[in-house]
Amino acid sequence: MTGNQEWAAYSGTAEIVLTAVLAAAAAAVAYAGARLPLPARPPRPGRAATITMIAAWVLAIVALLVSVAVYETQAHLTGPGHTPPADRVTPVTLTGDAVLFVVTAIALRAKGWRVALGSAVIGAAAAPWIFEIPFDLVIMARSHPVIDPGLYRVLLFGTLILTGITTLALLRLSPAVRVQRATLWCLAAMLALFAGWSLFGFSYPSAPGPLTLNDLAKILGLLTALTLFLPQRPPAQTPQPAHAATGGSTRDGAA
Repeated sequence: MTGNQEWAAYSGTAEIVLTAVLAAAAAAVAYAGARLPLPARPPRPGRAATITMIAAWVLAIVALLVSVAVYETQAHLTGPGHTPPADRVTPVTLTGDAVLFVVTAIALRAKGWRVALGSAVIGAAAAPWIFEIPFDLVIMARSHPVIDPGLYRVLLFGTLILTGITTLALLRLSPAVRVQRATLWCLAAMLALFAGWSLFGFSYPSAPGPLTLNDLAKILGLLTALTLFLPQRPPAQTPQPAHAATGGSTRDGAA
């Protein structure tokens, strides 16, 4: 790593392929949203499945923390590390996640505060990973751990992505979760922004262009999570003909 580049930017054929793949993924998700007839509710897990999901989530977090601790220790032993660039994106994530928590809890208050608060906690935990998992898949191969890149690239990103997957799986615990058209369309918009970012080589978000695309993509990831909890609008009532409301037409009444 040199300067403030936390991963190597894409260029040449790799940049073109990445842009095409992300654009195709965005189009496929948008098409799936257009084809989704009604909000889809994921199956609720039973007691045994719930315990297994939570245990897998905890183990993934422990594995991630251990991997980071081992890497940081080994990196420190090899010599002084570089000074990371100023973090400009975490405040956006934390602020957006806090807003999502509050909005989710308020939107679901009619279901009772137990469901509302539980769903808000799960949503706030899972929301950042909607952005993070595809983001990590993009930058993983371009990262350069300072020691043993072949080992620690897999170890660090593997446990990170596993933590994200097990966290997203917890969304099934909320009885309020519904996959709506808006969910898939927000996800498609986020992938489309990733495709736009790849035109900059998917470079580290320090320049205004990549930084803006990063922030907008994170916001769309949070909106994707929010749409999972928004109550479904009741279907519009079809106005009935006047004669149907009065029990028949005037002619029928006279007859």
